[in-house]
Amino acid sequence: MLKRIHVEQLRLGMYVNELCGSWMDHPFWRSAFLLDDPKDLQTLLSTGIKEVWIDTAKGLDVEGGETEAVISVVVEDTLAQADKFSNKEQRVNIVHEAARAVLICSKSKQAVTSMFQEARMGKALDAKDALPIVEEISTSVLRNPGALIGLARLKDKDDYTYMHSVAVCALMVSLARQLGLQDEQVRQAGLAGLLHDVGKMMIPLEILNKPGKLTDAEFELVKSHPAEGYKILQGGNGLSEIALDVCLHHHEKIEGNGYPDQLTDKEISLYAKMGAVCDVYDAITSNRPYKNGWEPAESIRKMAEWKGHFDVVIFQAFVKSIGIYPIGSLVKLESNRLGVIIEQTEKSLLTPVVKVFFSIKSNGRIVPEMLDLSKPACRDKIVSHEDPEKWGIRDLHELWSGLPSTNW
Repeated sequence: MLKRIHVEQLRLGMYVNELCGSWMDHPFWRSAFLLDDPKDLQTLLSTGIKEVWIDTAKGLDVEGGETEAVISVVVEDTLAQADKFSNKEQRVNIVHEAARAVLICSKSKQAVTSMFQEARMGKALDAKDALPIVEEISTSVLRNPGALIGLARLKDKDDYTYMHSVAVCALMVSLARQLGLQDEQVRQAGLAGLLHDVGKMMIPLEILNKPGKLTDAEFELVKSHPAEGYKILQGGNGLSEIALDVCLHHHEKIEGNGYPDQLTDKEISLYAKMGAVCDVYDAITSNRPYKNGWEPAESIRKMAEWKGHFDVVIFQAFVKSIGIYPIGSLVKLESNRLGVIIEQTEKSLLTPVVKVFFSIKSNGRIVPEMLDLSKPACRDKIVSHEDPEKWGIRDLHELWSGLPSTNW
């Protein structure tokens, strides 16, 4: 049986099934293992992780804790609250925007790469160089946020930091609009997202891309990137306090166990709270050298489980901005078919537009069909999110974007 317990309840002989937090919060390259090394136990106690899932069938049990059923109720309630946010913006067709977004992603990545590499060599960053990138990304997000955000998840290890910056910029813009911020505030939130990880330019690539467990010293070095980035931005031109604040504090948590300053809820700014959500979402949905990313819908549910990490209202607004089932998510329908999420709808986050393409009954592809689950005439509904690997589906991104993989 799986059970969620506080990290202080861990004992040698327990089987850790999952750590409740982003893998940026700890030095372990795997999240499931038998806890039989006292050093690993000490490391777990000293990181920002507060809770873990244990498997009592594979290791020792402990009194107390919460079961999957209990946690599931909390998660569903959090997501249901997100469904109450208003979202009535008209969006262009996802396939049309995806074709433009792939060009914007490529152009933005090149610009960010140049900016960050110049920062590594000591050249001062200038807002005038970064704002045109933010404007391009913002315009795409305004037309259809799912296109660029979905494409930006596709990264390789060599361009991860640069594409992560593009993705977080887009997510920050989308979230800022959802929160009803003014145009200049949206622009500054996007700029903060674009520059939040510039401090990673000061971290050796062999550590950032290390496929195994980090040493304590390496983990501390990685955790220095917000402060290093803050120093870089302080020496820049025309950069707002918002960008500096998000850079320094996007790893803070409302419970007070983040870094570098262990700030608590009221001490963390709105923009840093936004940055924390956007940064974690893109990180955990992206493949890294040491871990494959989680599927978007699974990531939303995992983040909803983590107590004390995020501001609840901001997290719920974030969910509204991208969906309980974000674009590109694979879902199983009540009709025993599989489909990929194409678009969100005004009615509910639980009733998006789905492109159905696979029959579970016949275990094979079918002629694709577009279903708007929000329409009264549609009797189908989503019953679960699914892992494409489980079904051997390799072309999910092509299915939702309409773009062949050679275009990315």
